[in-house]
Amino acid sequence: MAVGVESQERGGGAAGRVTAFVVLSCIAAGMGGVIFGYDIGIAGGVSSMEPFLRKFFPEVHRRMEGDVRVSNYCKFDSQLLTAFTSSLYVAGLLTTFAASRVTAGRGRRPSMLLGGAAFLAGAAIGGAAVDIYMVILGRVLLGVGLGFANQAVPLYLSEMAPSRYRGAFSNGFQFSVGVGALAANVINYGTEKIRGGWGWRVSLALAAVPAGLLTLGALFLPETPNSLIQQGKDRRDVEPLLKKIRGTDDVADELDGIVAANGETTGGGLRMLLSQRRYRPQLVMAVMIPFFQQVTGINAIAFYAPVLLRTIGMGESASLLSAVVTGVVGVGATFLSMVAVDRFGRRTLFLVGGAQMLASQVLIGGIMAAKLGDDGGVSKAWAAVLILLIAVYVAGFGWSWGPLGWLVPSEIFPLEVRSAGQSVTVAVSFVFTVFVAQAFLAMLCHMRAGIFFFFAAWLAAMTAFVYFLLPETKGVPIEHVAAVWRDHWFWSRVVGSVSDDEARSGGKL
Repeated sequence: MAVGVESQERGGGAAGRVTAFVVLSCIAAGMGGVIFGYDIGIAGGVSSMEPFLRKFFPEVHRRMEGDVRVSNYCKFDSQLLTAFTSSLYVAGLLTTFAASRVTAGRGRRPSMLLGGAAFLAGAAIGGAAVDIYMVILGRVLLGVGLGFANQAVPLYLSEMAPSRYRGAFSNGFQFSVGVGALAANVINYGTEKIRGGWGWRVSLALAAVPAGLLTLGALFLPETPNSLIQQGKDRRDVEPLLKKIRGTDDVADELDGIVAANGETTGGGLRMLLSQRRYRPQLVMAVMIPFFQQVTGINAIAFYAPVLLRTIGMGESASLLSAVVTGVVGVGATFLSMVAVDRFGRRTLFLVGGAQMLASQVLIGGIMAAKLGDDGGVSKAWAAVLILLIAVYVAGFGWSWGPLGWLVPSEIFPLEVRSAGQSVTVAVSFVFTVFVAQAFLAMLCHMRAGIFFFFAAWLAAMTAFVYFLLPETKGVPIEHVAAVWRDHWFWSRVVGSVSDDEARSGGKL
């Protein structure tokens, strides 16, 4: 029984080359990913800095100083501290569906512009914070920015890229996330050493740098041809832009595909997506892929790597330096994914990365269960082994569920429901990001090392899910990707009963 279908080029978008115009546009758009990664990395770093804890979370600081006797696993268990982290994602979730309307109705560029402006405001307030309310307000504004940027940037990258390189370009979003997280870790390591205890202000405020670049870039970026057609522009006006993007005059087939896809749009993208059977496979993926991406445990590692390393007995500076090392590994692995994804395909990277992450989570949990009690720490040798295993885990995520968790949902939807589908993906991601961010420290306190086996169980489930239910989309033009579901051993049973005539008339369950 074939559980996945290897896709071939189906025309439409196969012509063209990678132009400097496309590369520069995607680099500018990728600043949205840099900010996302920076926000993830910076929160965990400043949360482990003693001056920041002393000013905003004095109870956690007293536990770290040993003034209150508490288990190693529970020193950072504070709902206020986790609210600092998760407030960003709550705001992002609430913003997502408004961002979907802007992205579909006004275009990808306006969403990126609004996201950049909100990021700038959030960075300014966070860096100037004098109390916990200002800190959280800054995080909320950053979350509004994420709601817009995460909605628009993956779509922008998918639609700008030539089909045969779409995986590499779209994985550039996760690469940008990794670069942002690495930059945050390096900056945290440097600012922690600033005398006077105000280094955390620098860490929070420097989010303004990529935010400014995204805002500036959004002012000059071209809109995607897909979005222009979706907004009602005449194909004759869009054709010169598509020729410039592709670096060739041979764009008639791709433009025909874009126009045909837009011709099926009848309005109410989210309603169509939720109600019509022909979109059922894509809807399942839009929910399950971001859900699985969050329960890999990566955000627990990304948010709280310095905190976790301090839990096993490392000092403040050493834990931040170790987070830098794992950040370098993550960026390197994501770069390899960019190189490999259009050669080996999405399913292969999902399966290999999932197995690698599963093995490392089991080993991390086993070592912590055996070597870390409620008091004291682990030896330097075991700490080094744990750091190595965390790096192996981060590498597995970096070339599989990290980039592919954004790539696959951004490329599987027809144009008429593409923005709605992306909003579902982003919303589900935010919901479970909030859950993990808010629950991880309490779960670590109560489950202790068992939390790593909890994530390992999910890794086993998601790897099986990909093996049986995810078709291959490598090399399929984005306007023709719906065909992979009709060729799949399972999903053909779901969508196969909807005839072409029914599909055109909006066949429903």
